[in-house]
This record gives sequence, C-alpha cells and structure tokens, in this order.
Amino acid sequence: MQSHLVQIKTAAVASLGAAVFLWLNLPLPFLMGPMTFCLIAALLGQDLKGAGQLGMAFRTILGVAIGSSITPEILSELPKMAYSLAILPIFILCVAFTSYPLMRRVFKFDATTSYYAAMPGGLQDLLIFGEEAGAYLRALSLIHATRVLFIVALAPLLLTAIWQIDLVAPPGKPAAETPILQIALLIAAGLIGWRVAVRLKMFGASILGPMILTTILSVTGIITQRPPAEMIWASQFFIGIAVGSRYVGLTMMEMRTCVFAGVVNSILLAIVSGAFIIAITRMGLTASGLDAYLAFLPGGQSEMVVLAIIAGADLTYVVLHHILRIALIVTIAPWILRWLKPTP
Repeated sequence: MQSHLVQIKTAAVASLGAAVFLWLNLPLPFLMGPMTFCLIAALLGQDLKGAGQLGMAFRTILGVAIGSSITPEILSELPKMAYSLAILPIFILCVAFTSYPLMRRVFKFDATTSYYAAMPGGLQDLLIFGEEAGAYLRALSLIHATRVLFIVALAPLLLTAIWQIDLVAPPGKPAAETPILQIALLIAAGLIGWRVAVRLKMFGASILGPMILTTILSVTGIITQRPPAEMIWASQFFIGIAVGSRYVGLTMMEMRTCVFAGVVNSILLAIVSGAFIIAITRMGLTASGLDAYLAFLPGGQSEMVVLAIIAGADLTYVVLHHILRIALIVTIAPWILRWLKPTP
C-alpha cells in the first residue's frame, strides 16, 4: 500500500513538472518537466519511485515508433550505413581509453564498476549487465543517471540552436486522426514484442523486441501508422520519472563521488562524441549532421530515440548505431574485464 502511495505521489510530482513546462512553453515538456521536478523532489528528500513494469510497458512505444517508420525503401538504404557503423568500435575504444582511467584512477572505483560506469549505453541495460558482473549498482545508477540527465539537458539546446527544431511541437498526429485498429495493432506489437524479447533475454528488450515485431508488420503492410503524439508523450513522461527518481536518498558522499564522476565523465564523453560527429559528417558518411549527432551522442537509447522522433531524424540510422554500441559494450565486457582486473 505504501509503495502505491509513493508511486501516486511520484506521478503527481511528474505531472506538475509537465504542466509547468507546458505553461512556460519550454522544450520537451513531457520529458524534461517530469525529469526536472522528480530530480528536485528527490534532492529535497522526498521518497519517489519509478513506475516499474508500467513504465517499461510505455517505453515499448518507442520501439513501436521506430519499427513503424521502417519501410522496404528504408531497408534498401541500410548498406549505406555500413561505413558509419564500422566506426563504432573505434569510438568505443576511444571512450574506453579516456573514461575508464578517469573512473579507475581518479574516482577509485573497482575495475568492473569503472568499466560499466565509463561505457555509454542504455541506462537500464548497463545497470542490469553491470550488476550481473559484480559492479557497485548504486554508483552505476547515479553515474549513468547523471550522464543521461546531462546529455538530455544539453541536446535540446543544440538541436534548437543549430537545426532550429521546434521541441514543443507534437511528435506526431493526434490519436483522433489515427484509426482505432492501427492503435490496437501498435499497442499489441509493443507488448507482445517486449514479452518475447524478455523471454529471449535480449538486451534493451522493451525497445528492441517491439521494434523488430513492428518492423515486420510495417514491411508487410499490416501496420501503416506511427504511434500518435499522445503515446509518444506518455513514453516521455515515464522516462522522465525513471531518470529523476534515481536520485532518491542521495547523500553528500554520493554527490561528491558518484554524481561528480557522472558530470565529469559526461563532459569527457561529449567531447569525444563531438569529435566523431564532426568527422563522420565531414567524411560524408551520413546524409545529415543531425543523424550523426543523435547516433553518436552518448545518451541513453530511450532518450535519444525520443529526440530523434521529435527532431525528424532518420530513426533507422540513429537506432542501429545505439543498438550496435550497447551490443559491442556488453559482448566485449568479459574479455575487457579479464584484462583490466589484474590492475592494482
């Protein structure tokens, strides 16, 4: 009962944040509003709690949005992305050789925690795999929540300044203009794809599973619509709650170590990412600097998908880069950790 009351209070705080951001006409009101107000409430000592499985269910909408955007024409463009995708391992190595020493030598985390704290990827995925590998979960949670918060706060400023993107505009058609059958198919594809992906133990199951199933239904012509704006807003709302509520119970010691480490690492990652984004754009490996920006920006997969949808970027390009990045990080982890752990 107490847990439900905390979740209701969290939803109320998040709703207030969204309402204030809407009233002030601030960018990404359904993402930044809940995230900011939940963060403030957590730092003020309020007990907050994420939406759990409900929040994950709404996250499936992002996978559905990606899958419904993929058509046979877009699939024919995949070979053109090969050169850009091939640069990702180099990007990860550059991150490893800059961020890992920071976490290990400067902030004195153990080797396993340092590796998973240094790597840019989906917040939820890195927490799961990091915990299984024996990393310090609380430190990982705060470091990555800070990274996501930092990047999500910075990214809209650059999207507006460089590409003049309206981040207040609806991210799609209203539900009233979307056929009921299509909405039902989109919801079913999200939930079924998610559950199947969980059974198969896929990383990023809440996004990748729905994306694959919806892609199949889109390419075969069964799904012909993207999720309406209201569904995208709902997913943003729960992502905002998830990030902001990570700071519940934050101590001054954690502020000086984990949060500060997250801020410093975020700045370092932004610099490394910026160099790669500029290089890829100048080499002509992508049709748009916007696509490269969102593909190589070291935010969480969910948050970057939200920005890509709103910005009108190439979802296939952006998502493939984020999926490959987290796949490489997780796949090479056992070998990297075996090599790193002997270090004093």
